[in-house]
Amino acid sequence: MNTGDQVLMLGQVVRILQGRDAGLYMIIIHVVDHHTVLLADGERRKTNRPKRKNLHHLEKLDYISPEVQNSLLETGRVTNGKLRFAISKFKSEIVTDLKKGDLHDGKR
Repeated sequence: MNTGDQVLMLGQVVRILQGRDAGLYMIIIHVVDHHTVLLADGERRKTNRPKRKNLHHLEKLDYISPEVQNSLLETGRVTNGKLRFAISKFKSEIVTDLKKGDLHDGKR
């Protein structure tokens, strides 16, 4: 899905910028239309009650969970455990690097 300069995909990790969940990382589990997606993290927001969010309230991150994406494309569903695993993997690999300052200069 293309929204101007943003390309959003199933299984992509995003950070919520506005609302009560601001600052949390969630995963796109469904694209409703060109303005709205459904998000879940498997913990606060489970797959049976995903968060509907406007794209303007999200920060797109360049990380797509292959496990979640494959599950959604093959079966149309994903487990809460798989979402929790994907977010914890993302935080351990990417967020830890950002806190160390490795990516702030644009080089790795």
